[in-house]
Amino acid sequence: MKLTIATPEEMEELGARLADRLQAGDLIALNGELGAGKTTLTRGLGRALGVRGRVTSPTFVLARTHPRAEGAPLVHVDAYRLSNAADLDDLDLDYRGSIVVVEWAAGMVDAVADSWLDIHIARPTGASGPNAADSDEVEPREVTITGHGPRFADFRL
Repeated sequence: MKLTIATPEEMEELGARLADRLQAGDLIALNGELGAGKTTLTRGLGRALGVRGRVTSPTFVLARTHPRAEGAPLVHVDAYRLSNAADLDDLDLDYRGSIVVVEWAAGMVDAVADSWLDIHIARPTGASGPNAADSDEVEPREVTITGHGPRFADFRL
């Protein structure tokens, strides 16, 4: 499934739409370059799930758990500094009892789950470069959503 997302607000709304379909034990693998919108999507997901606290990038803590009043917590992981799937597994996350979102997940999640939703966010070619993430210019993103394993084999929004 491919979508064009025009604004950060629409990226948050995509996260909110995903929230309606998720349950404990679900894993979302987010990929895309710096500034693509991975955390923005997760922020929308967290808002729709009703998590406590602000959803921010867990870059410096690797994983942050966002509890909810009811339902499975949202666990937000930044795998950028992890070397391989074993490092992700070493975080000892509660995959069965949480909704887990892993940023920079390429090549990491197939070792910890048999089903996951892969979301790749691409920025336009003109947005690349060392300062692209710092740009205030709003550019559309191309989002590709691919389901893996039995849980997400036929996933549609």
